[in-house]
Amino acid sequence: MVAVLGWSAVSLPVAAAEQDPWEGFNRAVFRFNDTLDTYTLEPLAKGYQRVTPDPVEDSIGNFFGNLGDVVVLGNDLLQGKMRDAGIDASRILFNTTFGVLGLFDVATPMGLTRNDEDFGQTLGAWGLGSGPYLVLPLFGPSTVRDAFGRVPDAYLQPYPYMGDVAARNTMRGIETVDTRAELLSAERMITGDRYVFVRNAYLQNREFRVQDGQVEDDF
Repeated sequence: MVAVLGWSAVSLPVAAAEQDPWEGFNRAVFRFNDTLDTYTLEPLAKGYQRVTPDPVEDSIGNFFGNLGDVVVLGNDLLQGKMRDAGIDASRILFNTTFGVLGLFDVATPMGLTRNDEDFGQTLGAWGLGSGPYLVLPLFGPSTVRDAFGRVPDAYLQPYPYMGDVAARNTMRGIETVDTRAELLSAERMITGDRYVFVRNAYLQNREFRVQDGQVEDDF
């Protein structure tokens, strides 16, 4: 299960099924991911929440969010959003220094609200269509465009530059479990066919983000 449940309530202009020509393959991968999550990530995330005090959990989330702001900043610049780039650069500066390497989010109370950009959105802003819906093993919901977008974003993260394999894997593991823990409460929103719900939520969310919220409601 990946972070697709923070979607905005906008309708898809085209039936989601029309964007899912590979549904048979996608459902098989979805079942694999869901089974893996049920028996590994979900129990780990629940245990993590039980033993981790809320302030510590918040600090861990803030730390990884600060690292993620570097990805956001890079894509702000690629899209020519200079004002947003200034905000996100300021967030990185203040949270890394006054926020003790990002453990504390001091930027948001200052009015520096985090933007949300990645290279998939950048490609969309440049006019590239999303392509068919695609469920990736381990990574979950995506589209052809967003799958390719993962590659440049990966090089704006620290992991490719960490020589200590044990430290790199530990850091990746903590980030994955922390991200999964953040989704536990959101799972109550899922109704009906889990595959269809996650697919529709993901596609709505991505359309909303690529269009910077300027999406017409068909209803």
